[in-house]
Amino acid sequence: MVSESFSLSSSSFSITPKFCNTFNNRIFSDVAGDITVVVNGESFLLHKFPLVSRSGKIRKMVADARGSKLSKLELLNLPGGPQTFELVARFCYDTNFEIASTNVAQLRCAAEYLEMTEDYREENLISQTETYLNEVVFQSLEKAVEVLSTCELLLPIAEQVGLLNRCVDAIAMNTCKEQLVSGLYRINCDGGSGKMDCAEWWIEDLTLLRIDLYQQVISAMRRSGVRLDSIVKSLMHYAQTLLKGTGKRQIWDPVWMKLNSGTAENEDKVIVETIVSLLPTEKNFSVPLSFLFGMLRMAIMVDATLACRVELERKISFQLDMASLDDLLIPSVQTEDSFFDVDTVHRILVNFMQQIEKEEPDESSQFDYESECLGSPDHGSVLKVGQLVDAYLAEIAPDPYLNLQKFIAFIEILPDYARVIDDGLYRAVDIYLKAHPMLAEDECKKLCKLIDCQKLSQEACNHAAENDRLPVQMAVRVLYLEQLRMKNALLGSYGDGLLQSQRISSGIPSAAMSPRDNYASLRRENRELKQEISRMRVRLSELEKEQVFMKQGMIEKSAHGKTFLTSLSRGIGRMGIFSGPAAGNRYKSERKSQGSEGKKGRRQSRSIS
Repeated sequence: MVSESFSLSSSSFSITPKFCNTFNNRIFSDVAGDITVVVNGESFLLHKFPLVSRSGKIRKMVADARGSKLSKLELLNLPGGPQTFELVARFCYDTNFEIASTNVAQLRCAAEYLEMTEDYREENLISQTETYLNEVVFQSLEKAVEVLSTCELLLPIAEQVGLLNRCVDAIAMNTCKEQLVSGLYRINCDGGSGKMDCAEWWIEDLTLLRIDLYQQVISAMRRSGVRLDSIVKSLMHYAQTLLKGTGKRQIWDPVWMKLNSGTAENEDKVIVETIVSLLPTEKNFSVPLSFLFGMLRMAIMVDATLACRVELERKISFQLDMASLDDLLIPSVQTEDSFFDVDTVHRILVNFMQQIEKEEPDESSQFDYESECLGSPDHGSVLKVGQLVDAYLAEIAPDPYLNLQKFIAFIEILPDYARVIDDGLYRAVDIYLKAHPMLAEDECKKLCKLIDCQKLSQEACNHAAENDRLPVQMAVRVLYLEQLRMKNALLGSYGDGLLQSQRISSGIPSAAMSPRDNYASLRRENRELKQEISRMRVRLSELEKEQVFMKQGMIEKSAHGKTFLTSLSRGIGRMGIFSGPAAGNRYKSERKSQGSEGKKGRRQSRSIS
């Protein structure tokens, strides 16, 4: 195994201290240099033989100029610049020389540029650097990250020699090893102080990488099987470290936006789009919602691509029931428009409802509704989103620039069952009417029609009855419903049942019922009403048949009066709702005890009466 740094030394030559500071002094104290090498404007007074014996490029340049006396040699675009060439010169002279993780990338690229292969000398610089990379750098996660960060200034030659890909693969491989070890024995580095686990220290180191290199590393980690939660932690930390202005204060500040325009904004745009493209797409894994909203705000600010913003909106819609009101209050970048970006939130709501509709069970199914739908998380999510939307509407309602059509679109996007009570919606509408006193009467009517007065609580009804901002029709409707409620309250025990039914049908939950149970009662009652209507229709059909039969008998001539009376008696006897089994038994016993003539008269009398 090679040590972490290679050292080469020789007692044959001594280097003057001035060599590290002034590059045009003689390298030997007793032998004058015979060639000057210029690297990026810096001059080195050296000797041909040590350089030619190691570098194929310098040997060819000297051979091409053999006809003339070559005293000066210029190396253009040498990787690493003068500092790296100084280390190469030390290597050529076999003087004090050390390979470390901080310089191995520059030395490897410079050796490739100078063609320092085994064809010219055994254990040449390419061989030495490759040994150090394979045995030291690629075995360590920390050193691989460090070397990869130095490759940013060595492109494209670092990519040509395969240094980039090998560092990326080494980082991914060592990360998997770290996680396997930490899975067996996890230790907190700072005793629960809130810092990262020891196994995830690399998250901080990856912030040193440029976004294109970071993208390659994350993609390699995904292929290698690194845990998604660790990858998301890295993405979040990288974004929070490199992106400027993710805080709400800076997003609202127009001065900050002017100062961070131009090149910095373009860099932030690339970072945002890249990080969004690296987010996990697995349905069973959710990215923290606060991070998604922060990235969405940044995407709007830096004018990211439409695909980037749509992807963020789609991911947010999957967790919208977990969002807070502050999350939805996205500021509008356009100052001439409304204060809040209502269009973005509206698209998120549309995505949310589309997901609910895809997973909604078929109502025509024969399975029980409560076991199939109400037990699922979708219904609870819709109720939470309904409350969130009502709070959001109340928050944006005072905006004088908010268009009525957009406000109405927010109300209509949710189904009726998303609101158990309409108190929150009534409050938002009332605030909007107060902030927009210039609305036309028909516009006020159109807005107020969206409120279901039967879903208003007693307190909201009392307020609506005295609210001068509401149309007269709505106030009358509220008063009428209140009268019905009072009338039902006076019906005693039977009225209590009606009042409870009215309360359920009006959407007002009782104290003992949760919103989900109340909604289940509504659906159950609706289903029972449908069944009762079906039974009534069957009964009505039977009655209509009997009525037709009776009319046909009445049309018969008077000569057949006895037949008519007999058929009439039989028809009435078949109608169970008019006679019972007890009456039939009494009729049979009376027939046995009386004569034939008396029997006939009494039967006719009973049939008619």
